[in-house]
Amino acid sequence: MHDLPDSPVLIEPANGVAHVRGATDIPLTESTVGEFLRDTADRFPERLAVVFREQGIRWTWREFDDHVDQLAAGFLSLGITRGDRVGIWSPNRFEWLLTQFATARIGAVLVNINPAYRVSELEYALHKVGCKALVTAGSFKTSNYISMLLDVVPELASHEAAHWRSARLPELRTVISMGDWDVAGVMPFQSVMKCGEDLLRDKADAVSGTAVELSAQDRINIQFTSGTTGSPKGATLTHRNIVNNARFVAMAMKLSEADSLCIPVPLYHCFGMVLGVLACVSVGAKMVFPGEGFDAGATLGAVAEERCTALHGVPTMFIAELAHPEFASFDLSSLRTGIMAGSPCPVETMNQVVTRMHMSEVTIAYGMTETSPVSFQSATTDPLDRRTTTVGRIQPHLEVKIVDASGHTVPVGETGELCTKGYSVMSGYWGDGDKTRESVVGGWMHTGDLATIDADGYCNIVGRSKDMVIRGGENIYPREIEEYLFRHPKIQNVQVFGVPDEKNGEELCAWIVLRESERATEEDIKSFCRGQIAHYKVPKYIRFVDAMPETVTGKVQKFAMREEMIRALKLSEQKTA
Repeated sequence: MHDLPDSPVLIEPANGVAHVRGATDIPLTESTVGEFLRDTADRFPERLAVVFREQGIRWTWREFDDHVDQLAAGFLSLGITRGDRVGIWSPNRFEWLLTQFATARIGAVLVNINPAYRVSELEYALHKVGCKALVTAGSFKTSNYISMLLDVVPELASHEAAHWRSARLPELRTVISMGDWDVAGVMPFQSVMKCGEDLLRDKADAVSGTAVELSAQDRINIQFTSGTTGSPKGATLTHRNIVNNARFVAMAMKLSEADSLCIPVPLYHCFGMVLGVLACVSVGAKMVFPGEGFDAGATLGAVAEERCTALHGVPTMFIAELAHPEFASFDLSSLRTGIMAGSPCPVETMNQVVTRMHMSEVTIAYGMTETSPVSFQSATTDPLDRRTTTVGRIQPHLEVKIVDASGHTVPVGETGELCTKGYSVMSGYWGDGDKTRESVVGGWMHTGDLATIDADGYCNIVGRSKDMVIRGGENIYPREIEEYLFRHPKIQNVQVFGVPDEKNGEELCAWIVLRESERATEEDIKSFCRGQIAHYKVPKYIRFVDAMPETVTGKVQKFAMREEMIRALKLSEQKTA
């Protein structure tokens, strides 16, 4: 546990040092995820809780809670118990949501598997944490999950559900399918629900009896971080981590049971699972899922037809929504708030979200999976300039300092690495003590993000430490240049990064997506920069593209752009000490 000592609250730094501590007047809860849902279902049994528009699902809180109990009992009937790992490999579907809460209710550990994973990544994830069961969709976009799973577990094709054993994944015992597959060794999701119904009929307290034994300190969720090098690490979170983070996120948005949140962000990520689902559970707000994956039109349609008051998204999602050809036809007047997070939020995009999408109380949040995830969030009442240029102030019960390369806390306004301490810090990387000790030192999570904290306690994320470009001895933060280029009227999206250069060590490159029907040349862009920003900040290379390479969560993959430019320009990396 990484609770803070009885130290004074420091929303604003003291003595000119970039070190802040959140408020502690609202105590932390020791509720488990299962109790969290049950309490809300008891308070608002007949209020609408869940809408999956693509699947035609509309449940009240009582119906939702009952379905969770049924699936939890189904898992128990399959021999899944406290501490067992259950993988979920699926886009946004109702089965994902039920699995999230059913595993938590019996103390099993939910393992979030990226819907974009392919064969080797799937095998790695299942093997790394020793999954006992896997709940999986049949397909999503270009992913044929059935085919990939049979590559890893060919035994499924020739043995009945209770009789196969995997040579490559010896701990895996059960595969549960969404929909009917023509595969002998797979058990349909609805069959597991039926097993749960039968068990509850015979033993009404089968689930509740198990839940009594659980602790908020139990590890309950594993999320694989998407590093650009090396194998993904399994950040392991407790009930206490994610329940409390969801509560404080909802409070910052002023969310209540009267609100309706549109959730187009993926459930497998903290943004969907914690900032979306659990935040709604904390107050009884309705959660609306527009579809299995992100679609700008479907999202705008869901907001308009369900009269959503809040909308989550990464910047690229908001950019796509604002650029939708039929944007003006959607009535978004019900919107009030939401969260833009996941990657740096362009100032111009934020301004348009406020003015054109009616999200006058939209907030910016910053965090990482390893901190459950949010550490900083703007308030709905913060001035717009604060919400467009910072990620807000420190969240309750957390502590953050900005440190230099030697580990010393830097003065206010200076750039350094952001480190977080408090209840939200993960229990560790599953099965990887060395990596855990590298990242969490003395209770401080070293994020690898470069940031500043001003005299009022507002934090600005300058970029990733690995994204910083050093050109001829000058430290350049790509985000600063991106923000400037976003002012260009023809630019819809832009990403700036460094590429190797024999003379200067690195040079800047910009990838640009132009607005529909617009045209521009490299010289147009460079002319826009000259005389406005320092000469060394003007990108040497400019490429116009139709879209940026992204993860399934909408995070831009700068490493992929860098690799592409190195190949295209026939550059070579310089060896350094």
